[in-house]
Amino acid sequence: MINKRLLVKNLLAHNDENSFYDKKRFISIGEKEGKAKFLKHVCALANSNPKNNSFIVIGVEDEDNKIVGVDFFDDSKIQNLVNAYLDNPPLISYENIPFPHLPEGKVVGLVTIRSNGKVCALRKNIWKYYGGAVFFREGSISLPKAFDIELKDINSKAVATIEQHARNNIELTLDAVINFINNRHPDLTSDYKVFKEQFVVCWAGIKKKIKNKTYYSRVDIELINEQVKLFYSALDEITISFNEDTFSILEFVQLGLGSQQKYYPLEKVVITFSENGKYTMNSELVFDPPQYDKKTLHHVFNANNALLQKIEKKIVLSNAEHDDLTHLPATYLICYLNGFEEAKEKMDAARPLLKQYDSGIHQSLKESQRILRKVRYN
Repeated sequence: MINKRLLVKNLLAHNDENSFYDKKRFISIGEKEGKAKFLKHVCALANSNPKNNSFIVIGVEDEDNKIVGVDFFDDSKIQNLVNAYLDNPPLISYENIPFPHLPEGKVVGLVTIRSNGKVCALRKNIWKYYGGAVFFREGSISLPKAFDIELKDINSKAVATIEQHARNNIELTLDAVINFINNRHPDLTSDYKVFKEQFVVCWAGIKKKIKNKTYYSRVDIELINEQVKLFYSALDEITISFNEDTFSILEFVQLGLGSQQKYYPLEKVVITFSENGKYTMNSELVFDPPQYDKKTLHHVFNANNALLQKIEKKIVLSNAEHDDLTHLPATYLICYLNGFEEAKEKMDAARPLLKQYDSGIHQSLKESQRILRKVRYN
């Protein structure tokens, strides 16, 4: 098994980006420009590496390779995005890799791209890129190519060497388990489970029982062998179940208007471990969003817009308005789920305002946008 933290370190040791590896300070696939650039790099890396994996490391300064991290990015449907926009799409995964020196909730994003051996191209127009465009890597740059298109295998040996250097061992696994339970979350209930004598899953959270069912909040779950953070949320609640072959997570989100709050199942993730040292991870969206009267939601939507205008103009909010502001991320999400398409643009516009105004509400907004992303990709 490959220790993904060691893999990131070995990739960064190649100080310059190249035809099998790219690094980014962050990506923004929620916006059209950011989505287009991400797809361009995925296309170029797939075409430049038809026989081996290629990678994008996210959360690294370009000038000096300093690891600064990004927010945990829970996006199990990123393959759907690639399938929608690319012909001959590669297999792609996005994994969240914890590093000890990063603040809680910050990780390094690792995108792994595996070509299907055929020429990958944009399927349709997006931003300033035209459908049918084919991209390749030339050094550290992803460039379009219109002629002499041929897939060449030039990096297999280099990538195989890097992956071999990132192989896990018993010492790294034991150290990581002890660190997770004793140091990372000393104030939370922690546990672990070994699967197939090879895989170790650790989890921590605030544990509570309701009607003979155990729920966790402030949850952190890691697949220790590969140093991959499987789930992280400071707000949502989940249930955990497992047997000898599988580890399952059912995520709940709290939504409602005013005091009428309710928990709704959002997504079920099942990790299945095999005897051959491999595992698969399957997710299913089980979300049935609450429906409300459109007239009520028009009032809520307009009230949210008015609050943002006051913050933008630096007008002091009353206590009642500040209470309404704490519900703004969730109520914008409810509006979107009930057909208010413009609520997404309002949430995007609210992020820089709320980041300066209130860090807690800003965090709630990011959680709401994460849910919105899941729903849209499905």
